[in-house]
Amino acid sequence: MCPTPAAAGRRLVTSTVAALILVGVSAGVNAQELSIEVRSRSLRQGEAVLVTISTPADTPSITVDAFGTRWSAFRVTSTSWRALIGIDLECRPGTYPVVAETSGNHVLRATHDLVVVKRDVRVRVLKVAPDYVNPPPALLARIRSEAQFMTAVYEHSSPEPTWEGGLQRPVPETANSSFGTRSVFNGEPRSPHAGTDFLSPAGTPISAPAGGRILAARELFFTGNTIVIDHGLGVFSMLAHLSRIDVHEGDSVRAGDILGLVGATGRVTGPHLHWAMRVGSARVDPLSALALFTD
Repeated sequence: MCPTPAAAGRRLVTSTVAALILVGVSAGVNAQELSIEVRSRSLRQGEAVLVTISTPADTPSITVDAFGTRWSAFRVTSTSWRALIGIDLECRPGTYPVVAETSGNHVLRATHDLVVVKRDVRVRVLKVAPDYVNPPPALLARIRSEAQFMTAVYEHSSPEPTWEGGLQRPVPETANSSFGTRSVFNGEPRSPHAGTDFLSPAGTPISAPAGGRILAARELFFTGNTIVIDHGLGVFSMLAHLSRIDVHEGDSVRAGDILGLVGATGRVTGPHLHWAMRVGSARVDPLSALALFTD
């Protein structure tokens, strides 16, 4: 979740800012400055944002802070770093600073404001088996255990990114369900839809959106046969409702490797693929991450 914004404001898509604050640098030092470039499909709730920081040559490290979170960055060249950050689905609209800071004897700091706007959401009304709306007491211990498992899955991520060249679609079909849609199951409102659905036929092969390590490959109550991939630097993919899982927990995969087949397991109304992404603790639309690397 995001902290309280500084202020609400207008929409922003792509911008660059150069700013400088010197910490502990005496007068007369010929300092160099940082610049921050931000790229995003939009700055709505639930969007992924690519932050590029231009730095003096051979800067040893960079920290990036935004939305009350520190985001991991990686070196691109001797003078640039990148970080993928996320605007959570339920982040309040308003203005949030992105702060980049170098380490070393002479600390440089640049700040850039992101102006987050409200996502327009629709409501979808679905009919599913009653146990998936109000589970009987016999299932509650299982559901709690699975929720704890999924919380632990997202607590650790590899320090090496496997998504730096971009992500790819896990199935060829187009998305048919909007991220953030408010769901009403059997007449009862539930949490917003934190993923994107693809109306793929049962048995369609599912490929890895990017390389990484398989953290989860098991059947869960609500999401059915489920796979979670750690793509590194806090970026995760979850692929759900599979009919078959072809990987194991602990496996390493490359982009494009087949993970399993589309199915209709868990709380569904028919065969499809549910693809959800987490960037840090933020729930983001996978299609927004795909768009970052498409010119």
